[in-house]
Amino acid sequence: MKDLFGTALLDYFNGNFTEDIVTSTNISDEDELPLSYLFRDYKDMSKLEQKALDLSKGSVLDVGCGAGSHSLYLQEKGLHVKAIDVSKGAIEVAQKRGVKNAELISILDETEKFDTILLMMNGTGIFQELAKTPMYLKHLKSLLNPGGQILIDSTDIKYMYEDEDGGYWQDLHSNYYGELDYLLSYKGESEPMITWLYLDFETLATSCESVGLQCDLVMEGDHYDYLARIH
Repeated sequence: MKDLFGTALLDYFNGNFTEDIVTSTNISDEDELPLSYLFRDYKDMSKLEQKALDLSKGSVLDVGCGAGSHSLYLQEKGLHVKAIDVSKGAIEVAQKRGVKNAELISILDETEKFDTILLMMNGTGIFQELAKTPMYLKHLKSLLNPGGQILIDSTDIKYMYEDEDGGYWQDLHSNYYGELDYLLSYKGESEPMITWLYLDFETLATSCESVGLQCDLVMEGDHYDYLARIH
């Protein structure tokens, strides 16, 4: 992997900012992801993120920590936090910003146990495909202490398939509509395309049930997004 995401975070952190990350999917045009957004404080976070941070307790695993904004806030609250990411640059930035325990590791290679597992900024994305979701959930379940919780957010992107008449144009022979081909570009270079999963709440709850977990809807956001608590 080129780690363009990590390169972009390092550029921004080191004062070399010249342009933002560009993302696109197989059902949407190019969109800019402002690098400043990845360094935001609690007051600038969405209500869903703030709620998830408020609900976090005990020892916390911040999955896909990025620049470490969530971890830093929880650390300041006095919680014991481990931040993980598969981006080397992201981990370097998180450490330089003051995250005490940040590790370059995939969630599937994590073995420690936690009271709260945090998966934010479309946390279901790391599951990649609907078919892989139970496997990921089973692994997350194995990392929970008794009474532990998983706080995860996502968006029901069904609205993106709506036509002008209010109907939907989904291909019934294709995969689940939330499985998207996702492309990230930075300064004219592109990462290899990945699959990124957006899960509607009912489908997430059903997947949780299949591996012996309960999924509760905590709150809904302003644009088809939601925060769920899994335990």
